[in-house]
Amino acid sequence: MDPIQLLVISNPAASHLHLLDHMPQPVNIHVANDEESLQQHASNADVILTGGLNDQLLRVAFHQARNLRWVHVLWAGVEKLLFPELIASPVPLTNGRGVFKDGLAEFALGAIFHFAKDYRRLIRNQEQGVWQQFDNFEVRGQVLGIVGYGEIGREAARLARGVGMKVLALRKRTALSDSDPLVDRVYAPHQLHEMLAQCDCVLVATPLTPETRAMIGEAELKAMKPTAVIVNVGRGPVIVEQALIAALEQGVIKGAALDVFDAEPLPGGHPFYRLPNVLLSPHAADHTVGWADRAMRKFLDNFERFRNGQPLDNIVDKKAGY
Repeated sequence: MDPIQLLVISNPAASHLHLLDHMPQPVNIHVANDEESLQQHASNADVILTGGLNDQLLRVAFHQARNLRWVHVLWAGVEKLLFPELIASPVPLTNGRGVFKDGLAEFALGAIFHFAKDYRRLIRNQEQGVWQQFDNFEVRGQVLGIVGYGEIGREAARLARGVGMKVLALRKRTALSDSDPLVDRVYAPHQLHEMLAQCDCVLVATPLTPETRAMIGEAELKAMKPTAVIVNVGRGPVIVEQALIAALEQGVIKGAALDVFDAEPLPGGHPFYRLPNVLLSPHAADHTVGWADRAMRKFLDNFERFRNGQPLDNIVDKKAGY
């Protein structure tokens, strides 16, 4: 059997690459993160593994890889890598969908408790040596609405149900969740306002596509309860940033927990840094210990499928964008 030629687009010093040492043989591995090295090795590549979101490097490798049979992205988001030639190609694209669902769901639940119990106030009072009793809210009985009910959304629903929350879900294909025991009701995208009006907490966990970009703007935020909070672990541009800032400043909604943003890193002086009703995470909610290794193990599992001629897991619909 001829060795499988694997081209890895990554910083060669990345710690998770040590797992490549355990790949089944025969396989030839080349790691590169500059155009010259990629052009040198791409022509023979059967498989491309990319750990970055630099579409230019993937383009360079893709256009040189005449024998290419599969591309895998370590992370879940692929919107920055979907250039026209890749979309039109029959070469399958897979990703790390589901690898980070546990950490992101835990972050979402933690954010819900953060606002319900006003942990910021507790910390501030402790730091100032202030003994001040105040009322807080029970999470039990509140309504969580999930925009984008995929693997992250479903894991968040499981945790939410565990603490007694009611769960509503919005997804493109509602029939997929009709019999889901975790969901009290499923809504289609055109019913977004109807769902938002009932929610105490809204979790945004949808990928970024032309349909989801700016799907939550001024009108959607005004449809929410003034006591509601919104949590975004999907992609920043799903929420119109200026509309969210205005809603937070004006008290249209109670607060926001944000792990993703329009521009990353978030520029210094951005309003999100100063707003007391924002819980800000630097796109690291899924960076639980061993996160990169877990993504690599997902690739290794899929590589075993590829090597044995089995169907690949997590195939991306390149035209849909997820």
